[in-house]
Amino acid sequence: MAFHCYELRFNVPLASRLEAQFGAFRAFSLNNYFMDTAQHFLETVRFEFQRNKQLADKALAQLNEEEFTKQLSPESNSVQIIVQHLAGNMISRWTDFLTTDGEKEWRNRDSEFETQKLSKEELLAQWEKAWKVLFDTLNAITKEQLQQTIYIRKEPMTVTQAMLRQISHYSYHVGQIVQLAKEWKGENWQTLSIAKNKSGEHKVGSYKGEWK
Repeated sequence: MAFHCYELRFNVPLASRLEAQFGAFRAFSLNNYFMDTAQHFLETVRFEFQRNKQLADKALAQLNEEEFTKQLSPESNSVQIIVQHLAGNMISRWTDFLTTDGEKEWRNRDSEFETQKLSKEELLAQWEKAWKVLFDTLNAITKEQLQQTIYIRKEPMTVTQAMLRQISHYSYHVGQIVQLAKEWKGENWQTLSIAKNKSGEHKVGSYKGEWK
């Protein structure tokens, strides 16, 4: 009877495989280990998304309207375009994340790469809205759902894979935002990392989540 109580706490597919291989008691211990690891993964994912947003926000705050829309070349993307694209992607991917395809029928991806007649303030309001959709969805996901299958453009993947895919995508574009902001600000750029020739001023072990 005790084993039946333990089974109620299992992620069922994983627990079944573990019990078949190791027996009920050993499976209980292993399952708890995997669940703790899963919870750690979820917390780390949240942290990395928050860190990416913080980095982008600090770069965006340094730009004026002209710099926000400035392009390196006619074919390159301005910071405005990148923000539009990320906001559109987030709202599409994270709305009804577990139950509908991440590429929504109502999304117009091509328009995200066209200059829109919006002020920096107006576009940053969309940016904040998009991040809220992401974090509201992310905070509702449980460790038991990490192996659930979802779809992006009809491609099946687990929740875990989708999260890692989005972190990679957003980090790529946040890096572009920072690089462009640094280019436009020149000597007035306020560094978001350790400044050149200043590494010795930062103690080993002082890392607290900043981009160093």
